Amino acid sequence: MASSPRGTAAVPPSSDGPPAPTPEELMTAVAQGDQQAFAQLYDLLSPAVHGTARRVLRDPDHAAEVTQEVMLEVWRTAARFDRDRGSVRTWAVTLAHRRAVDRVRSVQAQRDRDQRNLDGEHHAPFDVVAEEVEDTMEHRRVRQCLASLTATQRDAVVLAYYGGRTYREVSEELAAPLPTVKSRIRDGLLRLRDCLGVAA
Repeated sequence: MASSPRGTAAVPPSSDGPPAPTPEELMTAVAQGDQQAFAQLYDLLSPAVHGTARRVLRDPDHAAEVTQEVMLEVWRTAARFDRDRGSVRTWAVTLAHRRAVDRVRSVQAQRDRDQRNLDGEHHAPFDVVAEEVEDTMEHRRVRQCLASLTATQRDAVVLAYYGGRTYREVSEELAAPLPTVKSRIRDGLLRLRDCLGVAA
């Protein structure tokens, strides 16, 4: 009876499916309005985006807000992405770094204004007052738009973006299936985009 050489095992046929799409391929689909591709791209990019923001800001709440802003920017400007100028990941991380630096400057400016008020400077220049009013109005718009979401969408979006949790963590906290959570966050993002008047 013939036997196979010692130590040689039969190699089973590969059961792997097609290779996962690259971020660049997903970006092309997102540019065409593919929401599922956006969910996949979010999973790929958000850890690096959030990590970059966290390193600059040192604050989890601000980092979560910057992550939200960057991912909305990715969705909004996907059609204008030029892969010849670099990878999708590099582009998203660069966006995160820029927005995080802007947030640091904004927070520092607010601290400076507060300090001036404490020092007795009661008559702020017009541009300072205008900026404060604009910030207040923008925050009010975001709150109003969040209120327009369903309760389940709002819970998922707030946990993911303002709480800095991953899809899986949101799924565990809400005791909801992972695909359901992804769908809630994706749909909530789209409704927020429409409410805030952000063009796709």
